[in-house]
Amino acid sequence: MQLYNKLSASERAALIDEAGKDRLTISFYQYFKIENPTLFRNKLFLEWNELDVLGRTYVANEGINAQISVPAENFLALKEQLDAISFLKDIRLNVAVEQDNKSFLKLKVKVRNKIVADGLNDDSFDVTDKGVHLSAKDFNEMLADPNTVCVDMRNHYESEIGHFEGAVTPDVDTFRDSLDIIEEDLKDNKEDKNLLMYCTGGIRCEKASAYYKHKGFKNVFQLEGGIIEYTRQVKAEGIENKFLGKNFVFDHRRAERISDDVISNCHQCGEPCDEHVNCENQACHLLFIQCASCREKMNTCCSDECKEVAALPYEEQKELRRGKGNSNKIFKKGRSEALKFKK
Repeated sequence: MQLYNKLSASERAALIDEAGKDRLTISFYQYFKIENPTLFRNKLFLEWNELDVLGRTYVANEGINAQISVPAENFLALKEQLDAISFLKDIRLNVAVEQDNKSFLKLKVKVRNKIVADGLNDDSFDVTDKGVHLSAKDFNEMLADPNTVCVDMRNHYESEIGHFEGAVTPDVDTFRDSLDIIEEDLKDNKEDKNLLMYCTGGIRCEKASAYYKHKGFKNVFQLEGGIIEYTRQVKAEGIENKFLGKNFVFDHRRAERISDDVISNCHQCGEPCDEHVNCENQACHLLFIQCASCREKMNTCCSDECKEVAALPYEEQKELRRGKGNSNKIFKKGRSEALKFKK
């Protein structure tokens, strides 16, 4: 019984090219008490592996958070599988705005303590007492209300390349960092302002809205389905788009363009740019914004030091990394001092 990946990312990419079939990138989440996350995880892996599903999914006692891709021809079969699971029947599937057959190259279904790392003690408040969900049309109307404070519940590197007009964009590295900061900044307006929140697909707002209601905020609202569903409704219903720039996504695409606005700049030269890259030096792997000119000049590196390392033979680079820990632990997402024009 196969419960793990047998192919490398490069081998999978080659198979996708060989198949020549379109794939759909999809995300969904659901808060629900899962008694045996490991058993549920194994069930999903086995069923999804049969459908050639790829992607990253977290399962916990509190529910599921999935970002996956599936061959377009298997989409209905996937939906049938999900509908056969009681708490996932008719779940909203957020289909990506821009498609890429290689958005994911492995199937990873992991058991975690939480489906989103929020740092909250869920036993201290009613997580089901959520804010009011708004459609794109209603969101736009509330956004225009002067009595509204709109808050981006995402991290700095996400909101830097795209956000709603007039939104508060906390300068934070993680979702858990933003919760206390937002509460402190808005402590004097808990009763007289509309707290309007949004995130990528809605999952962060689900927990945050309940948390803020617990903290005394009286008028709490959230964008139903996040930026992804907002964009779908804007296109389908001819609604005015109030989102500027790109929507950051956590797969190989890195972002989806929502409007033509470029609201960020290259972290190395300062020119308008909203293209994220990872530093070519694998011991660094820093996520930052780099224009085409700097990418060519710096060989997709964040600094001259990293450029020198990345130019070394692979075995020498590997030896330099020996004993220095996993590069993910120094994944600073644009905070490096080497970047002159970072946010």
